[in-house]
Amino acid sequence: MVDENIEAQSVVHAARGANKKLIHDVQLFDLFRGGDLLEGQKSLAIRLTLQPSEKSLTDAEIADIIQQVASHVQKATG
Repeated sequence: MVDENIEAQSVVHAARGANKKLIHDVQLFDLFRGGDLLEGQKSLAIRLTLQPSEKSLTDAEIADIIQQVASHVQKATG
C-alpha cells in the first residue's frame, strides 16, 4: 500500500533497482483503491522476474530479495 500521490512507475523503478543482478523485470499487474484501504491510499501489486545466472534460488534467497525490494521501495517512495 502506498499513498495515492505515489506514481506506480516510481514503485516499479524503485523495485527494479533493489537488486540489479537478479531482478530481470518488474511489472505492475494490479492497482486497487477503496475497500478496506485507508482514505488516500492505494494498493499496487508488482510481478518480479528473477533471473539468476549461476544457480537456482532457494526459498530463503527469494524471501530476502522480496525484503530488499520492499525496503528499497519504502525508502524511495516514503
